[in-house]
Amino acid sequence: MSGAGGPVSQDWEPVVLRKKAPTAAARKDDKAVNAARRAGADIETVRKHNAGTNKAASSGTSLNTKRLDEDTENLTHDRVPTELKKAIMQARMDKKLTQAQLAQIINEKPQVIQEYESGKAIPNQQIIGKLERALGAKLRGKK
Repeated sequence: MSGAGGPVSQDWEPVVLRKKAPTAAARKDDKAVNAARRAGADIETVRKHNAGTNKAASSGTSLNTKRLDEDTENLTHDRVPTELKKAIMQARMDKKLTQAQLAQIINEKPQVIQEYESGKAIPNQQIIGKLERALGAKLRGKK
């Protein structure tokens, strides 16, 4: 070889080519876990809360459901009484609001207002309170 003066030294350090670490899904298969066990690596198992159940994490039984279960006589929820339906409609008309506008004011879906006015809704004191404030009218009788 021409040139640089002195012998050319070879670098005999081993070159290690590593595959990319397995993805989370791949890490869970038995072979990978067993290999990790043999290698003495830490294996972490995490049980996900509510995994494999057909329940949304947020779905707990509400008070309404409990009340319905305990009520053995008539098997329906309380519906919006006629007086309340008329009071909501009247107050809304007085303010010249549409159902959608009223719903927007109290931060609920228009469907909620529609259900209250048609008498299909299960009365919710919080929503009735919001309606009272938005319409400036007393909707509930003296409880």
